Order: sequence, then structure tokens, then C-alpha cells
Amino acid sequence: MGINILWDPLAPEGIELPVARMIAMILGREPELIDYPFLIEGYDRTRNQYDAQNILDRLQDTFTRRYPISGPLLLVTSHDLYVNGCDFVFGLARPACGVAVVSTARLGNEYYGRTPDDTDLVDRVAKEGAHELGHLLGLGHCGNPECVMFRPRTLDELDRKRKMLCPACTRALAP
Repeated sequence: MGINILWDPLAPEGIELPVARMIAMILGREPELIDYPFLIEGYDRTRNQYDAQNILDRLQDTFTRRYPISGPLLLVTSHDLYVNGCDFVFGLARPACGVAVVSTARLGNEYYGRTPDDTDLVDRVAKEGAHELGHLLGLGHCGNPECVMFRPRTLDELDRKRKMLCPACTRALAP
């Protein structure tokens, strides 16, 4: 089964292919980059963030009803995301519908006052993207802090993850 990646035009440019290649390496599935003018909705003025659930609603509606595609779909956006009960999320998946979203807003070094580095950004977007796509492919969260399917709560936890699935998650993903 193939996977699809939709890149928000406002997301960082020039890292789409490296991220796609790294996700392919992690999940063993070749992603297709989708070119579609997708309008991101769900902005909350009081939080200055976007509701990730609202974005998934729109993705689900657009790509399952109006513009159907085959295989899981990941949207990469630059908008800062949240879900009720959390200050922020790096990403969110809706496995029942095959859609997920990842935000680059808190994955870049500059958000934390560090020196910008595209290598760090590519690694983080790929790991978080592979994580959300993993959910769409049937994987749950993993207790191994080095596995891509481990749920990071901080940037340091995300950085500690390796760009690979642990043996148990690899077996679970196998056809």
C-alpha cells in the first residue's frame, strides 16, 4: 500500500523530497507527493493555533469524498497545532479515515531560540510524519523511546528517537 504526502505551500520549502525519502526508508513504503490546493481551516484566535481535529475533518472530507486518493494521506503544514486538552501537538492521525497532519511550527530550531538547521528539521518532520503515517498503517504507540512509534512529548524526546521502527513495530507493520 502506498502513502501520500500533501505539502502545505506555507510549509518550509526544499525539504519535501528529503523528508519523503526518509519516510520511505523508515516505513518501507514509497510516498507520493500530492499537489492539491488545500485550504487550511480551524484557526483559533484566542490560542493563535489551529485545531488539528478541524484540519483532519477537512482532509477527510476532501480526500475521501471530493478528491478520492488511495492510501493514507499526511498533510505537512507550518501552522502550530493543538487538540483540546493539550497546549500543542506535533501531529495527529485519524486511522479510521486514513488522514494525518504534522506541523513544522515546533520542529524547527528557531522556535526554541536555537540556530536554524535544515538537517534537524528534515529529521524531525520525517520522524513525526512516519509516526503519524504508522498510525494510519495500523501501528499504535510504542514504549521503546528510540522507536519512531514512541509518542514524544518534547522536542528532546523526538530528537532521541531513531529513524526506524523497533523490531516489534517492524513485525506488526509487515504484510
